[in-house]
Amino acid sequence: MAPLPPAGERPVVSVGARRRVAGTPTTKELVTILRRLGTEGKELVALFDAAAIGGERHLLSAWAHLGRARSRGTTRLRDRSAELALFVAGDDQLPRALAKVGFTDRTEQFVLVTERPRAVEPLLAALGLESDPTAFPRDVDEALLDRLGIEPAERAAITPAGWEGLILERVALVDLGAAHHTDAPPSKES
Repeated sequence: MAPLPPAGERPVVSVGARRRVAGTPTTKELVTILRRLGTEGKELVALFDAAAIGGERHLLSAWAHLGRARSRGTTRLRDRSAELALFVAGDDQLPRALAKVGFTDRTEQFVLVTERPRAVEPLLAALGLESDPTAFPRDVDEALLDRLGIEPAERAAITPAGWEGLILERVALVDLGAAHHTDAPPSKES
C-alpha cells in the first residue's frame, strides 16, 4: 500500500473526539449542528462513530472516491457529507450506511472529518465535543470488519495485515456502482 501523505499535506483532516458528557449533545442535536456547519462554508464536515473507521487511508480513499464520483456527475445525494458516509460505509444506501458508520446517543467516541482549510477546533466546540486522540486512528480488527459487513469468509483469505485492503475495496465498489447513477433528470426516451 502506498504511504500516506504527511498529515499537513492531506486534503482532509480527521480527529478523534468524544462528548464532554455522555449522551450530550444528543444525536438529533449533533445532526442539526452538522447541517448548520455544512451551510457555513464550502468545506465538507462529517462525523462518524470511531468504531466504524479503519484509519486515515479509509477516510482519504472515501473522500477521493466521492470527489471522482462528483467530477463525473454520478452523485447519489445532494449533501456531500451524507454522500461521504456512503463511501466510508462501503454501501450505496444511506440508511444502511448510517447504520454502519453513523452515531447514536450511546456513541462514546467519534471521528470528525473536514476539508482543509477549515479548522478542527472551532468545529469540535460547535459540536460540543472535545478532542480524544484515543478514538482515532485505530487498528482494523474483526469488530470493525463485522460492522462494515465484511464477512469472515472474505477476511479468511488474507492475513490481518491485509484487512485494511478489504475496507478500501468496499469503498471502491461504491464508486463503481455510482457510475450508472446521475443527478440528471431521466430523458423522455426513458
